[in-house]
Amino acid sequence: VQLQASGGGLVQAGGSLKLSCAASGSMSSSNAMGWYRQRPGKQRELVAFITGGGSTNYADSVKGRFTISRDNAKNTVDLQMNSLRPEDTAVYYCNRGEFFLGEYSSLPYWGQGTQVTVSS
Repeated sequence: VQLQASGGGLVQAGGSLKLSCAASGSMSSSNAMGWYRQRPGKQRELVAFITGGGSTNYADSVKGRFTISRDNAKNTVDLQMNSLRPEDTAVYYCNRGEFFLGEYSSLPYWGQGTQVTVSS
């Protein structure tokens, strides 16, 4: 599985960005997919995930501002980020994972990361 993330950049606080993750290789529409981020000096954290059935879940810090979606025909997963804040500044990574017993777990399939910088 190869994951290619794109769409990062520099934006002012309150602005929007859309990240995209294109998957190739052994992918299935039943796979759960997630977006993680790593802020400076912090551990990587799960921001949002979407199950094969289309159910979504978000970290409290982004709930109501970020939307994850997938296009199974194109093998893409997007993260629409609105009302961005300086604390959203991070490197964002897409991930293929698994959803089991209500929990998302990452698998060792990562995109290369895309930088999002939000200026105040």
